[in-house]
Amino acid sequence: MSTAFLSTIPSPPQGVWEIGPLPVRAYAVFTILGIAVAIWWGDKRLVARGGPAGVVGDVAVWAVPFGVVGGRIYHVITDNHLYFGEGKDPVRALYVWEGGLGIWGAIALGAVGAWIGCRRRGVPLPVFADAVAPGIAVAHAIARIGNYFNQELYGSHTTLPWGLEIYQRVNANGQLDQLNGVSNGIPLAESPVHPTFLYELLWNLGVAALVVYADRKLRLGHGRAFALYVAAYTLGRTWIEMMRTDPATLVFGVRVNVWVSVLVCVGALACFFWARRRGSREDLGARENEDEAKPEPSVLPPG
Repeated sequence: MSTAFLSTIPSPPQGVWEIGPLPVRAYAVFTILGIAVAIWWGDKRLVARGGPAGVVGDVAVWAVPFGVVGGRIYHVITDNHLYFGEGKDPVRALYVWEGGLGIWGAIALGAVGAWIGCRRRGVPLPVFADAVAPGIAVAHAIARIGNYFNQELYGSHTTLPWGLEIYQRVNANGQLDQLNGVSNGIPLAESPVHPTFLYELLWNLGVAALVVYADRKLRLGHGRAFALYVAAYTLGRTWIEMMRTDPATLVFGVRVNVWVSVLVCVGALACFFWARRRGSREDLGARENEDEAKPEPSVLPPG
């Protein structure tokens, strides 16, 4: 038993802790932590681009709620079998705190919220996107730790040393409840499995490093750092998604997220190379100085 334990990764016994009447969910905690890191780092990067401090936090007030709604909508659409059909409870589609946010819905609708926030603060959206790009990748990596606590997003059976042990979880009534229950120590039939959430976590950290390196080397601007993040992330998400074994919507026999990743990757690469024609990185500080140097329009009548 000790040898088997040391040759695999054990799962946490639970992902929810009751503190009085308040359930504390690991998924929500790590998601919030990731958002906080992305805001902090994004603000430092925007200031380095000549922007004022605090803008990323102000924009996040719009972007984060939009992103959560968009991520949930995408998840419910692509994994509708979890909420609709015989024996399902459609109301659970609203339970964001239980996990389930689609990254593409989060980015798409989050971009709308970011656009609103940027308009209110007078910051170009591409500049903002470039500033927060690596922080989003790190935030996504941190959020994947929540999937570890939820025992979700894993692949098929494996005998590799980093195989993940997953266990039955039961609630206070002794009923199986993988999301809210506590482990009874009995492994599931397919355990140990590929920890695809861990593969994606490590890939995201690599993506963040790549974006930072390329940004420093090439002085990426006009949304190119963000496009590089999207292209690199989708490249990894494609092969990782194909390893997952959880039920998913299929299109021509392939998981829908695989198709989306491929299409988004192609679009991101196109944007990365197209935006190169727009010149070097924007400097918000220089632009602000130019605006201040412009003479005030005369209010006197001509003549």
